[in-house]
Amino acid sequence: MGKAQLQPVYPRGLDFEQVWAALMENREQLKETDRIVKENAERQRETDRQLKETDRQIKDFNKRFGDFTKRFGEIVEYMVAPNLREKFKDFGLNFPKANSNTDVSDYDNDIFLEIDVMLENGDKAMLVEVKTKLNSEHVKEHVKRLEKMRVYADLHGDRRAFLGAVAGVVMTNNVKKYALGQGFYVIEPSGETFNITPPNGQPKEW
Repeated sequence: MGKAQLQPVYPRGLDFEQVWAALMENREQLKETDRIVKENAERQRETDRQLKETDRQIKDFNKRFGDFTKRFGEIVEYMVAPNLREKFKDFGLNFPKANSNTDVSDYDNDIFLEIDVMLENGDKAMLVEVKTKLNSEHVKEHVKRLEKMRVYADLHGDRRAFLGAVAGVVMTNNVKKYALGQGFYVIEPSGETFNITPPNGQPKEW
């Protein structure tokens, strides 16, 4: 007696043709899914490439803009310094001496500061901080700078009073008000020259 032929058992109610059709449909769906996955992977690789390129461009821009800002700030210092003495005469302040880029390095007392523009006479000195875009942090730093200058002067027998001023090519009204509230003179461009706004009340002396 020959071996009995094993017949495939299909799910209840389905015959061979129906099962085969379902398999073929599933096969096409798998192919479509695989195609979509590959396309998405390619899109992701392209997105990653674009992000890397964008990041490179941003870093390059920041470097170029940083260099430009530094050079522009230096130009502003040299433009402002020679004319500041005349402008401050309107406020009763006579400074016969003006220096740009003054550096104080007191290693013995651990006091270090840089002054963009320093105006001086026998009784007072004005420390001017110059920025392309002035913000509130620059104002706070200038307060600390004047505090350091006061300590340094006391240690070296310099009894002059120190005043502060901040200059900005660009600044918001809030920053200007904040600087004036700290007792600083505020210097800002106006047409082909610049204006000085005196602080609220008496200028602060350190």
